[in-house]
Amino acid sequence: MGCNLRDLATPEHIELTDLAGQKIGIDAFLVAFQFLTTIRQRGDTGDGGPLRDSKGRVVAHLMGFLERTTTFLEKGITPVWIFDGKHPELKADVVAERRAKKEAAQLKWKEALEVGDYVEAQKWGQRSVGFTSQMVEESMEMLELLGVPAIRAAAEGEAQGAVMTNRGELDGIATQDWDALLYGSPIMIRNLMSAGSKRMGKVIRAEKIVLADLLAEHEISKEQLVDLAIMIGTDFHPGIRGIGPKTGLKLIKEHMTIEAICAAKDKEIPERLDEIRQIFLNHPTNDDFDLQLKPINMDNLRAWLENRDMSNARIERNFKRLDKAGNVRNTGQSSLFDF
Repeated sequence: MGCNLRDLATPEHIELTDLAGQKIGIDAFLVAFQFLTTIRQRGDTGDGGPLRDSKGRVVAHLMGFLERTTTFLEKGITPVWIFDGKHPELKADVVAERRAKKEAAQLKWKEALEVGDYVEAQKWGQRSVGFTSQMVEESMEMLELLGVPAIRAAAEGEAQGAVMTNRGELDGIATQDWDALLYGSPIMIRNLMSAGSKRMGKVIRAEKIVLADLLAEHEISKEQLVDLAIMIGTDFHPGIRGIGPKTGLKLIKEHMTIEAICAAKDKEIPERLDEIRQIFLNHPTNDDFDLQLKPINMDNLRAWLENRDMSNARIERNFKRLDKAGNVRNTGQSSLFDF
């Protein structure tokens, strides 16, 4: 999942309330996989797959997007959900490797179900999930009904958000993918979706990373940060053997560029280096979007959710929260908010 720059960053802990009044781009694909792997068929005879409705349609991602969107609106945050477009050709090997792992997990999942081993099914069901194009379309349809922006990126979702943040259209991009900094996002927010939950006994807190601070702290340029990342390894190149973040940082400060480092250390220059640089420094974007919040038509949204077996309790709970946030529009028919 991109290049790991954690060792170079000094994150600032933030609360959701710190983002009130801001437009925050969200890497929707990473979030969707979180929903699909956690909102699952559990229990002694659960198959471990994502939650489905009575027609067999996966709804785990929809439940997650509904709850999270409601929370953001409740906190005064405008979520801008950004979905991946077409991956760059240089990422083909990474995509193929991920697909192979998923297909292997799906095979083990089916084998476990055939013999009634639901413990194994739970394990492999979680690893075999995929976020299909149909799921993307359903998610964007529901988000439109919720009145929030949903964008299909030209290529990488976190890159679209990074460029939009750099242009001042967004106030930050929320993602776990450190590549957002390589794409030039001035502000990156990590752990936004899991803030407040516990992992290994510790409470997870949202973090803000400021690109300018990272560059100033290490006295490098954005272009040098991109070269450093390429040496460490990205989705577009496996990196140069023996070079990690600390060694790479020392080398880039001493020699300035990958070409100079490779010449000094007798290393081969990464193939298609300039193409990889351009992916980070000049990433394509989809500029056809509207970032304004729209009033929610409750009747249409309710019918859509009920069609996917969302419980009345879940619908009413979220509608109450949305109404409190001031995003509900009635259509003439009385509702519980009229009384």
